[in-house]
Amino acid sequence: MIASETARNVLNFLLFQAGWFACVFYPGLIGAGIVVIFLVLHFVLVSQNRMTELQFIGLGTVVGSVLDGIWFRTGILDDGSGQVMLTPPWLVAIWAIFMTTLSHSLDWISKKAWLPFVLAPFAGPFAYWSASQLGAVQLPDLLPSLIALGFGWLGVFPLLLFARKTLYPELVR
Repeated sequence: MIASETARNVLNFLLFQAGWFACVFYPGLIGAGIVVIFLVLHFVLVSQNRMTELQFIGLGTVVGSVLDGIWFRTGILDDGSGQVMLTPPWLVAIWAIFMTTLSHSLDWISKKAWLPFVLAPFAGPFAYWSASQLGAVQLPDLLPSLIALGFGWLGVFPLLLFARKTLYPELVR
């Protein structure tokens, strides 16, 4: 494990960004597999409470994947195949690698109670829009999709931070 908190946060941020790009450029099992490698690196080099953080990441990955699954089934998101589907593995992987940031590089967001409510409705949809611009996913009706994603993130992001604080307090710094 890396001793410096700053170095751990920088590595966490870089692993998340690299994982996001891997999944967006290689949507499928290749991107998801790369994220698994990054998750292992995270647990070896960054995580200080491995089992607790693994549980938190698992919880958030399930919650986020269910939300993405709902968005696929309702037409807010589309993979271009025209089929109603479960959340694709690469998006599940993005949720997993994203969850690592909540206890590390994005922990600062939880320091102000109002901040998650301000950032989430914009940052979440921006990530999906960015992925759509790179061809990984489609937003069939752009404005309604972005609005729905914004409301979804307005609910899920603060909820995940609340879950971390109440269920996994050892992850809160």
